[in-house]
Amino acid sequence: MTRRVLIPPGLEAACDAAGMSPGVISHNHVFMTGVTGAAADGTMPVSEEAQFNACFTKIGEVLAQADLTLNAIVEMTSYHVGLRAHFDAFDAVRRAHLSQPYPAWTAVEVAGLRREGAVVEVRVVAELG
Repeated sequence: MTRRVLIPPGLEAACDAAGMSPGVISHNHVFMTGVTGAAADGTMPVSEEAQFNACFTKIGEVLAQADLTLNAIVEMTSYHVGLRAHFDAFDAVRRAHLSQPYPAWTAVEVAGLRREGAVVEVRVVAELG
């Protein structure tokens, strides 16, 4: 099986300029690039909760390109600036977007992220139906 890229409509030029794909189907899985809560124009919400919700919305938009939902996620890694300060809020948002059986999850504290103002970046692996 050849790899297939997953790019939500309207992001083609940005992905080409960045030299990356938001998601790639390889065999029976979707591997996603980490996403932050940044808006399409690059602005970052001030609210941490808004960033957390935006991450899951963006992940859902990429998975939708393969006719999948967030329920297809089997593994998630989240990278946090200030993990302990916002863990409970992130966990509440995560639980609002995901359902049982929950994916495997690793949360990692980091010193910084590429996007200015980002407090979290989330990367997932999903399984095709």
